[in-house]
Amino acid sequence: MDTGNTAYVLGCAALVMLMTPGLAFFYGGMVRATSVLNMMMMSLVSLGVIGLIWVLFGFSLVFGDSHAGLIGGFEFAGLRQVDTVVGGIPLQAFAMFQLMFAVITGALLSGAIADRARFWPWTLFVALWTIVVYLPLAHWIFSFDGAVSAHGGWLANALHALDFAGGTAVEVNSGASALALALVLGKRRGWPHEPMRPHNLPSVIMGAGLLWFGWFGFNAGSALAAGAVASNAFLTTMTASAAAVVAWLALEHRLDGRPTSLGGASAAVAGLVGITPACGYVDTFGALLIGVAAGLVCQLAIRLKYKLGYDDSLDVVAIHGVGGVVGLLLMGFVATSSVNPAGRDGLFYGGGFSLLGAQAVAVLVAAAWAFALTALLSWIISRTVGFRVPEHVESGGIDEAEHAESAYEYSPLRTRGGLDRS
Repeated sequence: MDTGNTAYVLGCAALVMLMTPGLAFFYGGMVRATSVLNMMMMSLVSLGVIGLIWVLFGFSLVFGDSHAGLIGGFEFAGLRQVDTVVGGIPLQAFAMFQLMFAVITGALLSGAIADRARFWPWTLFVALWTIVVYLPLAHWIFSFDGAVSAHGGWLANALHALDFAGGTAVEVNSGASALALALVLGKRRGWPHEPMRPHNLPSVIMGAGLLWFGWFGFNAGSALAAGAVASNAFLTTMTASAAAVVAWLALEHRLDGRPTSLGGASAAVAGLVGITPACGYVDTFGALLIGVAAGLVCQLAIRLKYKLGYDDSLDVVAIHGVGGVVGLLLMGFVATSSVNPAGRDGLFYGGGFSLLGAQAVAVLVAAAWAFALTALLSWIISRTVGFRVPEHVESGGIDEAEHAESAYEYSPLRTRGGLDRS
């Protein structure tokens, strides 16, 4: 066992865990003041529900010995294999690192149905979605032959698609699933004619900062060792997100006349999403290209939703889905084995079109799988227990109806002399 790499992976797992509270602040600031607690609770409960699923059997189904490349077995159920070592680190440390990926992916979906979802049906949905959608897809792309078990998933081992830190299982998966959720639950009451502005932009910026900070653990930690590949992933993560911020704000100013704080925060996340699958396989040039492309394309995708008429409240589709596609496909051009011998060369480095073809197939498979099964799950929950809050609750405030709480105290302050009007 390598104690240094073990400490590194545990530290990165803690950073990725921080991304879920960061997402709660990011999403919470973007919704109306009367539904912020409901929004943040959907992230918080994901830590609990997905955490239990992962420990009991989720990790085993992803990284257990594969059945026809489609799903793992139950040999790691309960994570009691204290003496098992994977690549120099304990199996349990690796399992906790991967758990945080599953949690943040499930929590991301809540942004598509902000301001209109009931809490317990959401909890049921995210549990079922993790089992039915996330676990098989994660097995296909994250489970390599001979890494944890003898046989792994088909996208990684038969198709040889590249995904360093989750472009398919996390980003494209969450984007396609968010689109299905938004379509099944329908538009918010009054959207898009009524203004539904973020109620707390400082919270949005703080959430984006926490996400950016935790994303270094997400991407660099996926090397599973403190070395050259991890250092390159750290570098490219920073480079791509920085480029996305500048590109997004420049385009926003050109189109709208002003660069906004919401745009800057969204841009940072878009750049991080785009570089996620590529960070361990591209150099600085590739990171710059991916960052600029993510900043421009994701912003245009947000604008497109108003023309297409689907109400993805917090733009999960445009930022995570589209950003993931940008990163995965551009790898077909700019990936280079010079930064990671485990990678492949893209078109610009003499590798031809084979990698681009594999990446395109991975994108289509992930998107189709996630969209179809999420639509089915959310439709069943909507028709049985009911997924969406009633109209009067949506108008009056979800926090009071679902949680008997409000994020802010609106009653006037009183002094001995009466109302305090200061």
